[in-house]
Amino acid sequence: MKLSQLAKASLLLSLSASSLLHTSAIANEKNQPQQLDEVVAAGQQINQSAVNSQVKVNGFTEQVQTKLQQFNTVTKELDGLNVYNLQMQLQLDNQVAELTQLAKSMEEVSVIERQISPLMARMISTLESFVQLDVPFLPEERSKRLNDLNDMMVRADTSVAEKFRRVLEAYQIEVDYGRTIESYSGQLTVENQQMDVDFLRVGRVSYIYQTRDGSRLGQWDQASGQWQTLSQDYRLGVNKALRIARKQLAPDLIMVPLTNTQAKL
Repeated sequence: MKLSQLAKASLLLSLSASSLLHTSAIANEKNQPQQLDEVVAAGQQINQSAVNSQVKVNGFTEQVQTKLQQFNTVTKELDGLNVYNLQMQLQLDNQVAELTQLAKSMEEVSVIERQISPLMARMISTLESFVQLDVPFLPEERSKRLNDLNDMMVRADTSVAEKFRRVLEAYQIEVDYGRTIESYSGQLTVENQQMDVDFLRVGRVSYIYQTRDGSRLGQWDQASGQWQTLSQDYRLGVNKALRIARKQLAPDLIMVPLTNTQAKL
């Protein structure tokens, strides 16, 4: 039996398709291990790329943390500098104010000096008058102090402050005389005779002399400006007061006559 041309053609096509499928299957079986290796290699490459990317990310993170710490440190330093600058500015403002005040004071110094020099001269003159009217104890010492003050006022090598201090010191010494007890030796003309005597000063309320042998006592009378003879009844009291003034006895109650300190003006 003979096949028709169409049947032959169909048979040839079927045989060709089967041959192609068989060839393709054989080819796929041969290429399958190669494709698996390629897939594994690609996966390993992806993993390695991921590891490299993570390393880079970690590096960037560390850099960011370092930069952040540096930023925080710089910020704290900046805050500290701002506070320091504020304090320095306040101090600078205070110094500028002080300099302004000093400049103003320096401008007034010359005016003060012109005013204080006449004041000191008047104070010395007043002190001289007071000493002349006062009980005449320690005449040489007090006179020398006043002369030194007058000499000091014309000296150019002594500052105004030192001059004023010396004048105030002289006033303070005179004030102290009124609240202290003192004994000193000297010479006095008694009944036309020059005699060595012991002077006793109790503040400014009692000014007495006693001869060295204790035979004569006298009391200064400011109203008459002369020595008045004092009774021997005061001898024990005067001797006790002299010993207290010399620090030979402890301070104690003493009995001495009061001096009339009212002067004639």
